[in-house]
Amino acid sequence: MSSQLSDGIHRFDDRADTALEYLRGRSRALDAVFLGASALGDFSLIWHLVGGIRGLTSDHHANQAFLFSALIGAESLIVNQGVKRLFRRTRPTEAGDPRFPVRKPSTSSFPSGHASAAFFAASLLTAWSGWPTLPAWFALACVVAISRAFVRIHHASDIIGGAILGLGLAQVALLILRTR
Repeated sequence: MSSQLSDGIHRFDDRADTALEYLRGRSRALDAVFLGASALGDFSLIWHLVGGIRGLTSDHHANQAFLFSALIGAESLIVNQGVKRLFRRTRPTEAGDPRFPVRKPSTSSFPSGHASAAFFAASLLTAWSGWPTLPAWFALACVVAISRAFVRIHHASDIIGGAILGLGLAQVALLILRTR
């Protein structure tokens, strides 16, 4: 990567962290939302719960729930055991911000697996639930993704990279599902 690009990414990450620092600790509710979202994003728990809850609503959604969990698992495997191994980016802090106790990930900081899974899931859920649900799914995806920079376990650019990757993987998954 060119030093000019690298410098630009570092400046962007620093500005984003400064903006988030202004928010950290200002509101117990906001801290709790982002800490909770970060924890629920571990192992894509929030997305498996959403799929399971949707599965309880009808037989069609029950079949989708199993497929959804399998696709989330495949996405996680591709990102965490594949793509992340191509990058060796260090995290902004070794174990996150001490104000926000989080599980210490063992993989590279780039791209964010939480962001990738969130945007992957939001894309599939929107495709299956219809366009009127897009704001809700993507708002939830944004909260989960941003939570990782909020608790200082990811750089903001990791979040963007993960979101783009998740969107792309979702399109591949939807294309494969349409051709079956």
